[in-house]
Amino acid sequence: MHSKRSDSPTETWREKCGVFGVYAPGEDVSRITFYGIYALQHRGQESAGIATADGFGIHMHSGMGLVSQVFEENDLGYLPGHAAIGHTRYSTTGSSRKENAQPVRVDGAHGPLAMGHNGNLINAELLRYDLEDQGHEFTGSTDTEVAAKMLASAPGSDWLERASNTMKALAGAYCLVALTPDVLIAMRDPYGVRPLCIGKLNSNGWIVASETCALDHLGAEFVREVEPGEAVVIDEQGLHAMQGVEKKRDALCVFEYIYFARPDSVIRDKLLHPMRMNMGRELARQAPVEADLVIGVPDSATAAAIGYSHEAGIPYAEGLVKNRYVGRTFIQPDQRMRDQGVYLKFNPMRQVIEGKRLVVVDDSIVRGTTTPKVVEMLRKAGAKEVHMRICAPPIRHPCHFGIDMATQWELIAAKQEIEEIREHIGADSLSYLTIEALMRAVEQPKDSFCTACFTGEYPMPVQLQMDKLVFERQGRGGKRVPVGVAWSWEEDRR
Repeated sequence: MHSKRSDSPTETWREKCGVFGVYAPGEDVSRITFYGIYALQHRGQESAGIATADGFGIHMHSGMGLVSQVFEENDLGYLPGHAAIGHTRYSTTGSSRKENAQPVRVDGAHGPLAMGHNGNLINAELLRYDLEDQGHEFTGSTDTEVAAKMLASAPGSDWLERASNTMKALAGAYCLVALTPDVLIAMRDPYGVRPLCIGKLNSNGWIVASETCALDHLGAEFVREVEPGEAVVIDEQGLHAMQGVEKKRDALCVFEYIYFARPDSVIRDKLLHPMRMNMGRELARQAPVEADLVIGVPDSATAAAIGYSHEAGIPYAEGLVKNRYVGRTFIQPDQRMRDQGVYLKFNPMRQVIEGKRLVVVDDSIVRGTTTPKVVEMLRKAGAKEVHMRICAPPIRHPCHFGIDMATQWELIAAKQEIEEIREHIGADSLSYLTIEALMRAVEQPKDSFCTACFTGEYPMPVQLQMDKLVFERQGRGGKRVPVGVAWSWEEDRR
């Protein structure tokens, strides 16, 4: 499921979702999963859920809000078993409501199954219609329920074969974790758009997670990443893996390095924090400016700001303090508080920035609705000059693979040149990191990433405009608009 961002930093990217799975007989798997998805909270804050398996059935608890709001100590006591999956959600397909919280639970030809998903299936609409024609009924409006129903009834003599057959029908970006009463299943799309890793827990336990930081918090040992196109099944015999579908070109979302993943996570054997510092260094080389202080928009741009400071020889300071708990409450602000906008989330330290020429480093500009407010706030606090430096190249195209950032007509860089954007945000200067400099920062070739939001070159065919509420706007008898590839189990068997 994917994510939405109005603009950096207050209307933040909705960072897709976080998925977690554990197979550990004799361990408190519900508690392990709680702390696993707690470590992945940054990847989704709309809802959270855990499903456990005890060899006989599947037990579930989910709800709206943060992990700490959804679960209390007593809830974990009703989640027994030897295996579990967990999920933190931001919505990509389907709206933000309890019916769409994950994991989802379905029943199929092979019994009950629960599933959590990070990504976006671009052919979910067509697959759902085909399933409905076969008599399947849906309770929610997510593409996850579509994938779960397919896997629960997929042909095959074992779960590896069923996972492979399911993957052959899916199109788009996905990292799926699934649970039956007996086994834990993980699948990653053939492009590897979203990250997924495997860890070892004690002597007989296994973990799969969106990021390595979840392994670290649990004392688990990183083993390897799930390969693009790979299916993994973990049962009482151990871990079994196969190439479920043929691997395509590498297309990891480069925003995992820029913003999404935690700085203490490792992706492709690279710790993210120094990669983000490199982005700041590249910005300093590309767009030097005379200034007194470098500050970052917390928290995602802090490392890049430090890198800029080191390279430019300009002191780094914390000029903005972030209220990390704003928005993490069920108490809704009144209109007067909403009008405060950015001031609810950030507090500028006048004594630090007054009279100073500032370099302000941020991760990205999407719609261009919030950055002007940040610049205005800094000027009101006494900043003499504000020079914006952005770690991402200009975003000119929408994402179809798990980031609900905006439609193309909403993207400011799709409509305006950089000088026009500078005037719009009110900065004294503005510079975006080039794609070439970004690749130097992450120390990997461009063709190993998805950079479609910058270039418009998608790693797979996509519909130009996709509607995440498609299953809510259109009734069962509505007009059917095929999306992506057609599918049938018979064709897969051939």
